[in-house]
Amino acid sequence: MKAFNMITTQPERLIAAPFTPFHADGSLNVDLIPEYYAFLKRNGVAGAFICGSTGEGPSLTMAEKISLTDAWAAAAKGDNEFRVIVFVGGNCLADCKQLAAHASNAGLFGFSMTAPSYFKPADLETLAACCIEVASAAPDMSFYYYHIPVLTGVRFPMAKLLKMLDGKIPNLAGIKYTDDDISEYTSCVNYANKKYEVMWGRDESLLGALAVGGRAGIGSTYNYAMPLYQKLISAFKNGDMETAAACQQQSIDMIALLGKYGGMATGKEFMRAAGIDCGGFRLPFRDMPKDLNAAFQEDLALIRFDELRSY
Repeated sequence: MKAFNMITTQPERLIAAPFTPFHADGSLNVDLIPEYYAFLKRNGVAGAFICGSTGEGPSLTMAEKISLTDAWAAAAKGDNEFRVIVFVGGNCLADCKQLAAHASNAGLFGFSMTAPSYFKPADLETLAACCIEVASAAPDMSFYYYHIPVLTGVRFPMAKLLKMLDGKIPNLAGIKYTDDDISEYTSCVNYANKKYEVMWGRDESLLGALAVGGRAGIGSTYNYAMPLYQKLISAFKNGDMETAAACQQQSIDMIALLGKYGGMATGKEFMRAAGIDCGGFRLPFRDMPKDLNAAFQEDLALIRFDELRSY
């Protein structure tokens, strides 16, 4: 068993939340993963957070999640600079533990879970107990709690959760923080002299996270627009806040198109425009109607997507 080794991440290193690729018949297309990995590496992405919200994890079977875990592990094998983190969260903790143990055997860097969201934990102590149980399934891997209350409906103070888990989970690496409470995020970042890695999950406000000391981010738009975020981070580090703010506005304008054209599934249309075809989305999501493609292409031109997209 490999020894647990938490690695802290600097602000310029962003992790993409990959889309899960499907064939036209809706079956898993793991053959695309090596190309997907090379695409992310070429564009300076620091890792992949697989089977998460963007990756339609809740719509995947356990067998499919295992296949994706194996495919990403094989693609990134030997690349110690590229961190693959698998989202194992769900309503059945035994399934979470099974996937975490498999990911450990496959050699992945880390794993993450949300709160159970059907039978929700009644209090912070119960949520902590869930985290402790799942984290114990792969003690050699970095464990991240995934805070996304807009989807789970579970909202507890994350700084208090860190305090409750500190010393109870030896492999606790931090939190994937997908919420808009920048004050709470700041408290998490600063907890115990910045002991934990708190990865910002709102691409449209990355600049705000960096401004309060955030060191890492995980997001869907890092799949297809890394040059934009690299420019944003470079400007921020150089004290050029005007350019950094302009880049963030470009990000906001780009992300607004997701809502305009149907939501999360539109992300795969951005990927096609960047040269990677991940197929469609599974129900209950709907793919962007084909009759909107021309208007979508016009909007891509308006936001100058060719100038900011990944290649």
